[in-house]
Amino acid sequence: MRLYEFEGKMLFKRKKIPVPEGVVIDKDTISELDKVFYPVVIKAQVFAGGRGKAGIIQFAQNRLEAEKKIIELLGKKHGPFVIEKVLVERKLDIEQELYIAALIDRIAHKPLLMLCLQGGVDIEEIAKANPGAIRKYYFNAGEKLFEFQAKRIAGELGFSSDLFSGVANVIFNLYNLFIDYECKLAEINPLVITKDRKVFALDAKVDLDEDAMFRHPDLREMGIVARNEIGELTEREKIAKAAGIPYADVDPEGDIGVFPGGAGFGIAALDLITHYGGRPSNFMDSGGAPTQEKLKAMLGLLMDNPKVKVIFGARFGGISRCDDWAKAVVQYILENKPQKPMIMRMAGNMEEEGRKIFEEAKKEHPELFKNIKIYAYDTPIEEVIKEAIRVAKETT
Repeated sequence: MRLYEFEGKMLFKRKKIPVPEGVVIDKDTISELDKVFYPVVIKAQVFAGGRGKAGIIQFAQNRLEAEKKIIELLGKKHGPFVIEKVLVERKLDIEQELYIAALIDRIAHKPLLMLCLQGGVDIEEIAKANPGAIRKYYFNAGEKLFEFQAKRIAGELGFSSDLFSGVANVIFNLYNLFIDYECKLAEINPLVITKDRKVFALDAKVDLDEDAMFRHPDLREMGIVARNEIGELTEREKIAKAAGIPYADVDPEGDIGVFPGGAGFGIAALDLITHYGGRPSNFMDSGGAPTQEKLKAMLGLLMDNPKVKVIFGARFGGISRCDDWAKAVVQYILENKPQKPMIMRMAGNMEEEGRKIFEEAKKEHPELFKNIKIYAYDTPIEEVIKEAIRVAKETT
């Protein structure tokens, strides 16, 4: 479960990691602006990245300017997320930006402390351009960092005496926060050094393991409770969650709705569509023999997405029979009369029965089914995907 920046900084304060002075403001607490020192930075509290480029991190020289900009930000959407809170912090005079993170290396299966003397940009870009700029320190599971180790790392980074203790303190406390709260990620990007030679965590990205939160009652005392990622869900994801449908929006501008069978092929479909130059809009899992009502609801999620121009579907009948899938698709089309084309492939258990259902429906309702194509096992899935991409690009 990801935390908002202000929540991450609450944990930082508790672990003695210095953060800029600031207050959290929503539509009912504008008066909190009386407590801050100007000039300030106004930071929209949303999970999506790219806040600076999107214009939802702003600056204000005085209270009047800050209030005006906050009112403009609150209620605004950034991607699929509505801005409900902003973090207002004292603006710092920055001399240098660093990167530091504690995370789990999924390949090595070990906790990892990662540092770089370049911060404020995507660490992936630095890794590609200059892999040697990133320092990595591996630990055993549950192993804590000692102060002498943190000081040694700060020394290896080359910090002078006036910054040595401050940087070592952040290294020590961030890694142990990561261990103590059983985090998936604890990241500061950037960790800044100000012109008066002080160290601050300018940003905070913390990802908790929701299943471990019951062991940390102090989180609840701070108002941090398990929310099952609800704060991150788009409207379609909320609808899907309520209906028990495994679904995720993957590209807000994606124009190919993905209606696959199981989760494995759902993931593969995203890769294949992207590989051949298309833009998938979503992940979805319709495997495990879902009911016809659930299958129709899944199609509805895709049809109701205004960005989706074509539906790519694939059913390999196993536990989920092809005829049940065909009945659900046909019933959806008869009930909703969708205009969007559907390019699909069906093979496996009860395939012939499923094909007869589609053929009879097309014979009885040719106009409704004129844009529905169902391919068989002898057409490679790659060709079906390529056709879906072509149709999406041709559809206005």
